Amino acid sequence: MLEQPTSAPAPAPGRPGRREFLAGAAAAALPALQPSWLGAALAGTPRYRAAVIGHTGRGNYGHGLDAVWLALPECQVVGVADADEKGLAAAVKRLGNPKGFLDYRRMLDELKPDLVSIGPRWLDQHRDMVVAAAQRGVRGIYLEKPLCRTLAEADEMIAECEKHRVKLALAFQTRYGPKIPVIEGLLRDGTVGKVLEYRARGKEDQRGGGEDLWVLGIHLFNLIHHFAGKPLWCFGSVEQNGRPISKEDVRPGAEGIGPLAGDAVHAMYRMENGAPAYFDSVRNAGSRPPRFGLQIFGTAGVLQMFDTGHLPEVYLLPDPTWAPGHSRKAWVPVSSAGVGKPEPLANGKLAGGNVLAVRDLIEAVEKDRQPLASIYDGRTATDMIVAVFESQRVGAAVPLPLKNRQSPLAQI
Repeated sequence: MLEQPTSAPAPAPGRPGRREFLAGAAAAALPALQPSWLGAALAGTPRYRAAVIGHTGRGNYGHGLDAVWLALPECQVVGVADADEKGLAAAVKRLGNPKGFLDYRRMLDELKPDLVSIGPRWLDQHRDMVVAAAQRGVRGIYLEKPLCRTLAEADEMIAECEKHRVKLALAFQTRYGPKIPVIEGLLRDGTVGKVLEYRARGKEDQRGGGEDLWVLGIHLFNLIHHFAGKPLWCFGSVEQNGRPISKEDVRPGAEGIGPLAGDAVHAMYRMENGAPAYFDSVRNAGSRPPRFGLQIFGTAGVLQMFDTGHLPEVYLLPDPTWAPGHSRKAWVPVSSAGVGKPEPLANGKLAGGNVLAVRDLIEAVEKDRQPLASIYDGRTATDMIVAVFESQRVGAAVPLPLKNRQSPLAQI
């Protein structure tokens, strides 16, 4: 029996919903999001059959991972799966009336899509969804971050993707953005001098501490890994109400994270390029606008990146003292065209980053290479997260990759 709903709810009057907005934003941003190395959008008959996995009420469809396919002429959405009937009906209507399924496994078995986006933010579903897609012949997977709950799950996901030759890209939208090559050039040509350290902070809102580390820190760890090489070791501390966490502080984390604790986390990493990296998050210590982002300090200056997405704000301080008031140097904006140059591209935000990510995924499938933010990069970022809790558990610095592949908080 076909699990497609016979009717969908009528659209609400007035302002469109967030998902409808993301679909429109992705489509509208597409013409401005074409880096030269990816070429122009393909026209004519779609070459790829795409399917969407979501779960309304348990992670939904992430940050627009359903709507991204609507912006790619080479892809056709042929199916969507959602265990929530009302959510499924809405998704079918939103995505152009593809076949709807309450069970994503049945969808994969029946439709045999080429590409799949796995949208739920809840981590406890990621391992099973990725394994099911890989085992059923999907060629490419676009997955909402974070990757999964434990390093053991990451290992299982990688093993299945390797066995079935599946490419998996993570929704680290910033990694695909056009400002990353500019930052790489500034680091390479000595504009900031020798890099001395990397500093990252979460949003430090009500999720500050352990949850911030998981759901937002992972973006920053992916960038640090990209710029600085592999992490070699981590020394971390996790606190609750100003004291080290204990077993009594461990609770089930939001969004299916698994065991979680801590309203403050502090971590130091030794990176492959020799510089240290730091991550800190304290609950309700954030600012408006948020200071969430990454700073790169060098002997000749500082690079500052705020937030994530297609075109995050980036600034350069060409000052070796790192103190604008002292040197009378000023922060200079950095665009995709270079330092101090106007930004020629429209900001597609997360939706625009999704378009670039999926285009890169398709190229990775066609050329048999890894995506720019691959499942291996996701495992490294997860390693950096889990290492903070493992270091707290053992009371010492821990080498990376971690030997402990399970949740350290479940072992306190």
